[in-house]
Amino acid sequence: MSQQSSRWSVIVVFALFVAATQVIWLNFAGVSTAAAAHYGVSETAVGWLAQVFPLLYVVLAIPAGLVLDRNFRGGLAVGAVLTALGAVMRLVGDNFGWVLAGQTVAAIAQPLVLNAITVIAVRYLVERHRPAGIAISSASTFAGSAVVFVLTAVLPEEADLNRLLTISTLIAVVTAVALLIALRTPMLRETATVSSPGRAALRVAWNDKVIRRLCLLVFCTFGVFVALTTFTQPLLEPAGVSGSSASWILLVNVIAGVAGSMILPIIAVRRGVELPLLVAGVAVAALGCVTLAFAPGTSTGMLSLLVIGFLLMPSLPIVLELTERRAGGAQGTATGLIWLCGNVGSLVVATVVGFLVDQPTVAFLVIAVVALLGVPVTRLLRSHLGGNSSSQPAGPAVPVVDVPVVD
Repeated sequence: MSQQSSRWSVIVVFALFVAATQVIWLNFAGVSTAAAAHYGVSETAVGWLAQVFPLLYVVLAIPAGLVLDRNFRGGLAVGAVLTALGAVMRLVGDNFGWVLAGQTVAAIAQPLVLNAITVIAVRYLVERHRPAGIAISSASTFAGSAVVFVLTAVLPEEADLNRLLTISTLIAVVTAVALLIALRTPMLRETATVSSPGRAALRVAWNDKVIRRLCLLVFCTFGVFVALTTFTQPLLEPAGVSGSSASWILLVNVIAGVAGSMILPIIAVRRGVELPLLVAGVAVAALGCVTLAFAPGTSTGMLSLLVIGFLLMPSLPIVLELTERRAGGAQGTATGLIWLCGNVGSLVVATVVGFLVDQPTVAFLVIAVVALLGVPVTRLLRSHLGGNSSSQPAGPAVPVVDVPVVD
């Protein structure tokens, strides 16, 4: 029997495309005031250009996962085409209506792309390489955020807006075309392991207690991350932290997150310390938020967000890797559940913190409490995964057999 080799070129192209989807999502995050003036709308309206993504993700996460489990290459190809189409639509007319329509189309595509992070690792990588593949694809979501921060720092003015959109559109179109070409590469695995793709995949995913607890964990971690990235600037402003300094703090946070997501999950899997690392991430996030509640400032903000980024952001690839290991042939649906709960957490925690933006101490303490809720959830995982989280479950949650998947 010949030994198979991983198709790393597909993973690299996919990771670049994932980064591009994040660029489209957050395109207006650093230029809200300029965009509002350019399109003649309020900054609240500009906020919907980003908010439409998590809102549609909550609705489409599970259907997108089911599509990927049934027809992986077709579903991901649709996601690539819709993302590129949405990006181009924003350039058709220089008005808010076309931009919102384009962002909405790209938002519809995003679940088909992000839910594929675990599935593409299973289809194109040998088993020992899958944790690294998931880590690279997950880290690319944060890398895309870093690209946005750099682009908006270089092109911050209203006069730069069309150039900013043109650059981000080119990134989306080029990477989408590259992905469509890469998907022609033969897969290592052409089958699923659920008895019938569709509703059975959802039952397989939800019946697993580990996956349900991982959903609770990402509710907390996503909520903390989004609340911090959204409100760090206004929460630190009363302490004399300028908008420019806050931007640098957030950029350092994202860069640290990319580094941590590329390094720590791989080490954790090799040494079987995924759960201790998850606990460390939420504990450090809580401690950092308490520090900012009582000692806000540029230096404490920089240090706290750096450490939080390095230790908390790797929780995403770790959770996705554990999900891939438990989900059998329902990886797309299980990943959809993870992203669904994460986006719900983002919306809930960010909304609560938004109401507290004029009370920075209380807001940071609320974020700290949400982070700490992840500790008992992780301890519940220990009872199911055992002392060595890299060990497989004693037996599958449901009977599984190989069946062909339409590709």
